[in-house]
Amino acid sequence: MNKKLAAALSGGAVLVLVLSGCGDDEGDKVNDWAKTFCDQAQPQIQKRANANQLIISTAADSKPATIQAADSRAFQDIADADRALAKAVESAGAPPVENGEKIQQDAIKELNATAVAYDGLKKQVDALDTSNQQKFADGLKVVSDNLAKIQNMDQDAVAKLQAGELGQAMAKQPGCQTPKASTPPTASPKAGAPATKSATTPSAKPSASAKSEE
Repeated sequence: MNKKLAAALSGGAVLVLVLSGCGDDEGDKVNDWAKTFCDQAQPQIQKRANANQLIISTAADSKPATIQAADSRAFQDIADADRALAKAVESAGAPPVENGEKIQQDAIKELNATAVAYDGLKKQVDALDTSNQQKFADGLKVVSDNLAKIQNMDQDAVAKLQAGELGQAMAKQPGCQTPKASTPPTASPKAGAPATKSATTPSAKPSASAKSEE
């Protein structure tokens, strides 16, 4: 279960991480836009990678309170990162490519929408009953199912930015390269430690410990 959750987060979580490869010489304007965006995006891409790692690293047999704390923190970090990424796209201006203004506006709108969606997941996790392991596991399954849907939103949000010459230009920028995730200092919420192999349920969500071993 946990693996599915981790996979879902990794898939759409980090903007532009999938970029690889370089194209022939791109126009200076496109390269300049890519540098402007990627320099601002790098800290947020790193934050998302760390959040994903927090979820992945949580022990499947952790206490519900520990899993809840880790998942809650991760979802909050991802939401914050998405909002910051939206601002980075806005700050960089419309990319100098065909339909650049529309690409920019669509990315901003979709990144903000995913941020709101992750806020919703955080609220769902925070509301789970950690005093009953079975109820907690059942609740995590619902969160997991919702995460699977949000994952598609995440991917759509940056798909156009990653296309064509714009994507090739970003692929050359250090700021848009896949970062090495470092587990954030354990989230220590009231419930206890961090970790995060959370007992997640079957689908993409960290959670429900009991079923998370998969």
